[in-house]
Amino acid sequence: MEYLQQLNTQQREAATTTEGYVRVVAGAGSGKTKTLTARYLYLVEQLGISTANILCVTFTNKAAAEMKKRIRSSLPDQDLGRITTFHGFCVGLLKEDCHVVQYPSTFIVLDEEDKEAMLRTVFEDLGITSRDMTVKDAVDHIGWRKGGRGYVKNLIGAPEKLLRLSEEATTLKDKVMYRYFYEQRKCYGLDFDDLVYFVLYILQQDRDTREKWQQRLEYVMVDEFQDIDKDQYALADILSGYHKNLFVVGDPDQTIYTWRGADVKFILEFDSRHENVKTIYLNTNYRSAPQILKASNALIDKNRQRLKKELTAVRPDARKPLYFHARTGQLEADWMTANMRALHDGGRSWSSMAVLYRAHYVSRTVEESLIRNRIPYVLYSGVEFYKRKEIKDVLCYLRMIYAGDDISFLRTVNEPRRGVGRTRIAALKEYAALHRCSLYDALAASLDTRLFQRSRAKEYVRLIEKYRAIFDGMDLTDLLAGVLSESGYEEMLRSCGEEERLDNLAELKQAIYDFQRKAGEEVTLGNYLDHAALFTNMDQTARAEAVKLMTVHAAKGLEFPTVFLCGLSEGIFPGKRANTREKLEEERRLCYVAFTRAQDRLFLSDAAGSNYDGSFRYPSRFLFNAEKENVEYAVPLDPELEERAMEQIRKTETMDASAARPNEAVGKRILHPVFGEGSVIGIPRGCDGIIVQFDSIHTPRTFGSAAKITYLT
Repeated sequence: MEYLQQLNTQQREAATTTEGYVRVVAGAGSGKTKTLTARYLYLVEQLGISTANILCVTFTNKAAAEMKKRIRSSLPDQDLGRITTFHGFCVGLLKEDCHVVQYPSTFIVLDEEDKEAMLRTVFEDLGITSRDMTVKDAVDHIGWRKGGRGYVKNLIGAPEKLLRLSEEATTLKDKVMYRYFYEQRKCYGLDFDDLVYFVLYILQQDRDTREKWQQRLEYVMVDEFQDIDKDQYALADILSGYHKNLFVVGDPDQTIYTWRGADVKFILEFDSRHENVKTIYLNTNYRSAPQILKASNALIDKNRQRLKKELTAVRPDARKPLYFHARTGQLEADWMTANMRALHDGGRSWSSMAVLYRAHYVSRTVEESLIRNRIPYVLYSGVEFYKRKEIKDVLCYLRMIYAGDDISFLRTVNEPRRGVGRTRIAALKEYAALHRCSLYDALAASLDTRLFQRSRAKEYVRLIEKYRAIFDGMDLTDLLAGVLSESGYEEMLRSCGEEERLDNLAELKQAIYDFQRKAGEEVTLGNYLDHAALFTNMDQTARAEAVKLMTVHAAKGLEFPTVFLCGLSEGIFPGKRANTREKLEEERRLCYVAFTRAQDRLFLSDAAGSNYDGSFRYPSRFLFNAEKENVEYAVPLDPELEERAMEQIRKTETMDASAARPNEAVGKRILHPVFGEGSVIGIPRGCDGIIVQFDSIHTPRTFGSAAKITYLT
């Protein structure tokens, strides 16, 4: 039992509490994976439970693989197939029991690209253009309609019925949806949503299958429970319904996926939804230095929707988080790289450093500074700024105007679509080979032929010729704006709802402006294309000895000796769409996740300027939430700037520290004028109230902040 001896008291209690409903609130860096692994081994080695009777689900294949790796060292010959993701478990159940809904075990799992390809086929068959509906619109509508799960009855029926439903549909969105269902049904394809919905349908509708799985799974363990959605919650609840052994681990302070359906209330209200719940807190942090934890604790304590806890550090003291307010984005990036260089000169490896940010477009100035300073880096969960599709597309438009090369032509001629597909490209290649000319010249010479008359190729040639004639005398930012508008590229992204890609184009505009400002009056289009080529031609193969760049979402579950968190400005982090208290609290949780990735050093930074909507970039409220005594300022903030920042923040968020927070009421006794005495057992999702279990009523009641309630304790 060496694995138990390596645990602290709270971890050991969690690992050896095997029966009933157990909620483990595991703070960042508190040894959650070690505890889960120990509990699994304890069930198998000490209690003799078969691995076939234990289900352990988590949210990523990577997390499942890590847990299997740790357990396999102790149980080398055991089948660990039920340490998996929710979707992995659902595939396994369907392989065994999809005959219940008359599907073969050879059903196909569809990925996002498969879904979009099917929808494009549907659009073509129905004669739908992007003016009528975008693929994204269709995906969103289908996902919303599937959320009710009633669609499963239609999808498991005869394909002809789906065609009839499509013909009878009264809205275009439903017409597309039923045709998409038809395409799915023809190939017995199930997308990621279907996997969970089909399993829920089978378990709810077929008693024999439900009881078989309930009796088989004697112990159900769910990791990252704070990120669970209503369907995954229902699945875990059903599967544990016979033995009633459900063990959940999570941290409400790290709920950062509500946009994906996660609902923090499932872990907050776990004890009010199940009987005799035992809650265990893992508050000892083994990851971060005490100074980093002080700032992190102060930051997250400003949230109301949480279970109150405070992480305790065991590591030795280090420096406070260091904050720098820069005048420009370039100065912010240069400050970061200067500190990286100093750390590296002091013996730190490049691979021990990570740069985190709220959105991908923030990385542009950081990448440029890293390249200028010859610091190796690897970008995770995305591609380098100048290698992103929309950036390469637009640069190729500029290069078509400047040089007219075939590579740029093939990338731009049908982006957005102009009817210049494979057949017409093949004809152009044949013409170009025969006449020894570029593909663009071949197109210009073929515009009046029968093959191209029904295409929109003339629009493309007209655009290129117009700007070839005038680009020499144009401001580069005006040139870019004209090309984006007249090519239809910007409108294409807008109609598809591609907001992040539009943000990247806005960042490209800023990059060109910065380049012009630094280069002076002699700047030309050729100069800029050469400048951009220095970035696109860099060797970007993954290197172990390199600084890591990633979004905070991508960093979840990771840790780094040194973290640089940049872009800490209002409008960036928190983002401009965080316009409700719930959204702001999620942004704060995301910032808390970023803080707690750091082990030894944490650097915080932002830059003055304007956001793309014209709003002034004030330092982020999250910096102030961490409290001044917990943060070292590289340069003192101008008092007037700080005062204006706080005034702006107060307009969007009440920061009354003296107000009693709802989570502090949990456990207290209250008196209601009608229901009598009871105990506060939780907080509702909206935070403005409490959930009370009264002595005289079997089920709890939820009250808003205006309720006439007297606190007794």
